[in-house]
Amino acid sequence: MFQPFKTTLPSIPEVIFDVRDYGAVGDGVTVNTKAINAAIEAASEKGGMVNIPSGVFLTGPIHLLSNVNLHLSDNALVRFVKNEEEWPLIVTDYEGIRRIRAVSPIHAEYAENFAITGQGTFNANGHEWRPVKQFKQTEKQWAALLKKSPYVIPNKEGGIWFPSKSAYDAQVAGEIMPADIPGDGVAPDEETRAFEEEQLKKATPGYDLYRPVMMSLRHCKQILLEGVTFEDSPAWCLHPYFCEDLTIKGITVFNPYYAQNGDGIDVESCKNVEIADSHFTTGDDGICLKAGKNATARKVANGICENIYIHNCTVGNSHGGFVVGSEMSRGIRNVLVSNCTFTQADVGIRFKSAMGRGGVVSDIYMEDLNMSDISGEAIILTMNYSLDVNGVKMATVESDNPEDIPEFKDLYFKNITCFNAGQKLVIKPMPLSDGTESIHDIHFENCPTITE
Repeated sequence: MFQPFKTTLPSIPEVIFDVRDYGAVGDGVTVNTKAINAAIEAASEKGGMVNIPSGVFLTGPIHLLSNVNLHLSDNALVRFVKNEEEWPLIVTDYEGIRRIRAVSPIHAEYAENFAITGQGTFNANGHEWRPVKQFKQTEKQWAALLKKSPYVIPNKEGGIWFPSKSAYDAQVAGEIMPADIPGDGVAPDEETRAFEEEQLKKATPGYDLYRPVMMSLRHCKQILLEGVTFEDSPAWCLHPYFCEDLTIKGITVFNPYYAQNGDGIDVESCKNVEIADSHFTTGDDGICLKAGKNATARKVANGICENIYIHNCTVGNSHGGFVVGSEMSRGIRNVLVSNCTFTQADVGIRFKSAMGRGGVVSDIYMEDLNMSDISGEAIILTMNYSLDVNGVKMATVESDNPEDIPEFKDLYFKNITCFNAGQKLVIKPMPLSDGTESIHDIHFENCPTITE
């Protein structure tokens, strides 16, 4: 049985700090990075609401701080302007490993008691960062991209377009990223720090390749996201990482269908999370739970992703409506997904993992879900994720260590209906020599369009 929990909401004084008082101008011309961050710093000292009124406010990265409610008034549009000077490269965690990324448009680290509220919109200008695959474009759309930039790497599906020469050159040379260094939560030693600095210098000429997630919240507590719209992310849109007491209500996340790595939200190694009454239209997974990748991730203590309640949400145009993994090595448990609708997805519900991940996914409850127009599987549970991506074998781990074998167990599906799916239910466990099952204790109740 799902174990109920309650998130702790932030408590912030109703003192208003208007960004215009700090020099911000919403004319769609002025760049307001210093003004917006100055207002946040002032509000953080005493606690209060930073108000961005109606207008078009251009800005570089916004650094969120404790005890602040960043409020977007009706018809406020915050548009992030890309320039290398304001967006330095950093070493962070992305897709379960240490990687180089540009600083995120919205970011916070070790902050507490803060919020983003209102009815305005954040636009991250993602089209200036993202590559685009030709097979996802019409001929007219592809021709328009080529007018913007001629840089294309051919592949069997036509090609991959890059928005700049630096991104193209870096991709051809091979993306630089730190290898085999401890993940977040493990303090890097002096040698590791030196290695990271060396890698950052090497990566700088290919700056444009290192797309940031739109919002990075790392090791934060007591957070509220309510009402606002997040759109056009360079990579993942929302990435809470090792956060606690995160409440999300009534937000909208939009990325175009061709947005490479354009996940809606990736909740990674978080505790006590509620996502309610929200809509996600993405270029990749819609709502995704993660918990680190492989043996390095399992060394990090207290990294289980647990106590997650997702309800009354819709996901459209996605790779997956609700997704667990493939990075799940620290474990995921006590999750309830209810009263949600997933439409026009490649897969409705996907649990994915691979050899090397290890970790346990358990006590996941999905009930009262409606799905339609799913091109692939309505539900898939697979331990062969590395072999299931476009039919191409990805990098895999060969291991005789039992700790490297992932496990899915105690999954409950109730009152789930799917109209028009390519396949109903697919389960691909990992064959184990000792006769045990890597996927077991899977329960279905009143799911005739899935199981019959």
